[in-house]
Amino acid sequence: MSTENPSIISHLSIGTNDYESARAFYDAVLPSLGIQVIMEHPGAVAYGRLYPEFWVQLPHDGKPATVGNGFHMGFIAQTKQQVHDFYDAAIAAGATCDGPPGPRPLYGEPYYGCFVRDLEGHKIEAAFWDETLGQ
Repeated sequence: MSTENPSIISHLSIGTNDYESARAFYDAVLPSLGIQVIMEHPGAVAYGRLYPEFWVQLPHDGKPATVGNGFHMGFIAQTKQQVHDFYDAAIAAGATCDGPPGPRPLYGEPYYGCFVRDLEGHKIEAAFWDETLGQ
């Protein structure tokens, strides 16, 4: 196993006002991408494949969580099928569609992904980058 991590992000966190519902949503959706619970604290859960990369939590300052306009997070899918599995799991868990699975030529020929809004309106994406296609 390589010790070099190709990611440029250590982790991302989103706030929630309904921890139990948010936890249930992400517990149902993220396994479609091979993502699991890595760590838990009261009012916070971290997901990842090998280490805690994505946190869902009650805000530390005790103020209400809000959705950031213009912010979204994308999860890596290993195949186009995983993009569809993610989308289907998210919709079944209560997400709303913000762009169904498919290519987006504007993002580059190798891109294939989908966008949904979680239960609190956070925009989340699953994307497969097909390195066999031209860039």
